[in-house]
Amino acid sequence: MLCILDGDVMDAADAQVSILDEGLLRGDGVFEVVRLYGGRPFAMEDHLARMERSAGNLRLPFAIDAVRSDLAALLEAGRPGDGVLRVLVTRGGRRIAFIEPLPALPATLALRTITYSPTRILDGVKSLSYAGNMLAGRLAVERGADEALLVTPHGRVLEGPTNSFFCSFDGESLVTPPLEDHVLDSITRRRLLTVAPAREAAIALDDLARAGEAFMASTLLEVHPVRSIDGAALPAAPGPLTQAAAGALRAHIEDALAASAAR
Repeated sequence: MLCILDGDVMDAADAQVSILDEGLLRGDGVFEVVRLYGGRPFAMEDHLARMERSAGNLRLPFAIDAVRSDLAALLEAGRPGDGVLRVLVTRGGRRIAFIEPLPALPATLALRTITYSPTRILDGVKSLSYAGNMLAGRLAVERGADEALLVTPHGRVLEGPTNSFFCSFDGESLVTPPLEDHVLDSITRRRLLTVAPAREAAIALDDLARAGEAFMASTLLEVHPVRSIDGAALPAAPGPLTQAAAGALRAHIEDALAASAAR
């Protein structure tokens, strides 16, 4: 696996970061994950802009031009196909990026709700402090599911550990929790709100019993149907709105990649 560390392309096994780096010691840093289609990154500038905002919120020095240059060099050296480009900047001042294969996923997802209390001070920050999110996913797997669905102690549905949640109650439109509920301003979520019949609305835990279909969405997943929540099967997986959203998002991605290649 190739990586780039502070501008130098190397084998990932040879990359070294100080054990004193607070990105390691305290999870103090920022990251982004960019989907690659035939080696072409989708929404790269959106990801870099969010990374810069996250760094600003953490008061973390961030040289966006250097990061952009690193990613271009890594993609040129790696010449990847479909995959994942992961980039992070640590409090120790290290710029790191590497290319990963796409993860293997089941055709549909079984979700388990996990009680989660968002950290308000990290609103709008995609930081390296993801231990809570990762634990939520592990707890869901321990309880027989594929993925977690985070819910506040007061019963408000939020999102997955690394993805956004959409569902439909009426068979005509999709809803997703609003940013005011302290969910991540996901780039994929933002796109879906423009290309699919979707809107923001608060969702209560008790509401989930009325859902006719649902899906999780992210850079890696695009649109991925949900087959059950807390052991209760959904009527359709994938449902018609899920299939339409998946098609609309993929068309949007292909159009954006074609426009980028034409420039």
